[in-house]
Amino acid sequence: MIVVTGATGNIGQHLVPLLADAGEDVVAVSRRSELRELPPEVRHAQADTGNSSSMRPVLDGAHAFFLMLGGELNSHGESPHALVDAALDAGVKRIVLLSSQINSTRPAAPSHARLRALEAAVRASGADFTILRPGGFASNAFAWAESVRAKRTVFAPFGDVALPVIDPADIAAVAAATLHEDGHTGRTYELTGPEAISPRQQSAAISRALGEEIAFVELSRDQAHTHMAQFMPEEIIGGTLDILGTPLPAEQTISPAAENVLHRPTRPFSEWVARNLPAFQ
Repeated sequence: MIVVTGATGNIGQHLVPLLADAGEDVVAVSRRSELRELPPEVRHAQADTGNSSSMRPVLDGAHAFFLMLGGELNSHGESPHALVDAALDAGVKRIVLLSSQINSTRPAAPSHARLRALEAAVRASGADFTILRPGGFASNAFAWAESVRAKRTVFAPFGDVALPVIDPADIAAVAAATLHEDGHTGRTYELTGPEAISPRQQSAAISRALGEEIAFVELSRDQAHTHMAQFMPEEIIGGTLDILGTPLPAEQTISPAAENVLHRPTRPFSEWVARNLPAFQ
């Protein structure tokens, strides 16, 4: 049995059916009391990764565990060891942790201290582990969907700074491989897309897909901070803007890890847009 946390998120919505299609017995975990979009053979469990006690009955009998902390849980909550210990007590032998590239490129970043502590707990657990460290997500462009629909305009900072954003579906595919295949124990994979692409170029890709002109308006750092504060914890905003505006060379480098695991190229941003075009129409 494989337990998948974040089952309704950008990655989980792809990961759960991938594992089910591979014949795995999957339990999809979310905070919601009901999930209607799951494959019929997948079981749902309501639990909270921020509360290890709620996870213990869900993990009972599992041999593998996809672990991610969403939103505010990346910055505060109970000790990371509590959740890892709950998994070990339940008999979990394999843990795949969704972390972040920032833990390798900016290892002292205050915004990701808790996630680094969780990495350390997983590494010290004695379980077979794999750590996934993706860079920016292509799906962050959903933040522009409302303004594209209403004003045919993208508002974003650092318009010409390019980063190799990755399609969450590719992250899910790597996670699926590491959960049900051998050969990934002890590995840390930095995951990127196949090309570095700037916000202005992403806006142009959306424009081409829609067949309509999309304007691009560059925000100042302060304007971007104000906007991000509406949906992102304050302690994470500064570090995120640092990466978007002044990325390190390693953060602009295209990693071969996902392609090596999947034995195929990762998807370009344009393919993500084509698949999610209704959000911008």
